[in-house]
Amino acid sequence: MSFNIEEHPHRRYNPLTGDWILVSSHRAKRPWQGQVEKPANQERPKHDPGCYLCPGNERAGGHKNPHYKGTYVFTNDFSALLSDTPSGELNDGELFTAKAERGICKVICFSEDHSLTIPEMELENIRKVVDLWCEQFQELGNAPQINYVQIFENKGAIMGCSNPHPHGQIWSSEGIPAEPEKEGKTQKAYFEKHGRTLLNDYLESELKKEIRLLVQNDSFVALVPFWAVWPFEAMIVSKRPVQNILQLKDTERTHLADIYKKLTIMYDNLFKTSFAYSAGLHQAPTDGKDYPEWHLHMHFYPPLLRSATIKKFMVGYEMLATPQRDITAEQAARRLRDLPKTHYRKSINQ
Repeated sequence: MSFNIEEHPHRRYNPLTGDWILVSSHRAKRPWQGQVEKPANQERPKHDPGCYLCPGNERAGGHKNPHYKGTYVFTNDFSALLSDTPSGELNDGELFTAKAERGICKVICFSEDHSLTIPEMELENIRKVVDLWCEQFQELGNAPQINYVQIFENKGAIMGCSNPHPHGQIWSSEGIPAEPEKEGKTQKAYFEKHGRTLLNDYLESELKKEIRLLVQNDSFVALVPFWAVWPFEAMIVSKRPVQNILQLKDTERTHLADIYKKLTIMYDNLFKTSFAYSAGLHQAPTDGKDYPEWHLHMHFYPPLLRSATIKKFMVGYEMLATPQRDITAEQAARRLRDLPKTHYRKSINQ
């Protein structure tokens, strides 16, 4: 019997983080007697008087939203990082070390329409979200105490999203967060060895192989990475090796909005549900140094595995040993790639 990468257990290496993951695709055939959740009601009003993100509504502490149209940004009322945290540190020997951390946390409303999500928004309105990302990246990155700007979106209650209104967040910090720090080290080592970005070479290889590609346009590619951990994990990578979103040309900003929409339509169409995920941009730090090794990309980590109600749990072996997945990246890519390109709700309403 010869080894078959789509049938037999194996480990895959993630060159971006230096981590390994276990792939056990045969386990997807096992019977499931675990948790089954009822799908949330997907019909939402355009304006919810109880939503703290809708226009004109009151937020925590008496703050009131303006009657905004389109995007709206404000400082998080429950910020995890604060700009006025006093400097200080704890050095109690080698094993007990702590350091004060300053930062600024923002909330970005993608639309005034409470009923929408990214895959159902018009392209020109998603482009406005990208433009606001760029504005906030520049503003926050220029702050003297901010060395990294993390733009992200949590969608769905099972991903910890506390409000269904279309929105994302930006946490900017004094320190470099753990995941970007790991990616920075591996990208730097690769760049110093080859004189090219790691993701430039990876993308070239994936474009030739095609088996994990999902969709592409003139500026970006969406694919299931070879080392994916989550069942339908995906990554958007810029074709041109830019270090951050401010280096994108006008057309490239539109293309980022376009592929963001197309990928999330695939997700919603997979189980005909508003597909939950955590997504975020990874880009170079904003500490004033040059980072030619950094290559702009966006991660998508969705938990759903078997249906709209059955999710992947990262427990046991995954928490104590190493991440493990039950379908191969290639199988996941085929399922997503073969889906209709029109959002399922639009097809139902026609």
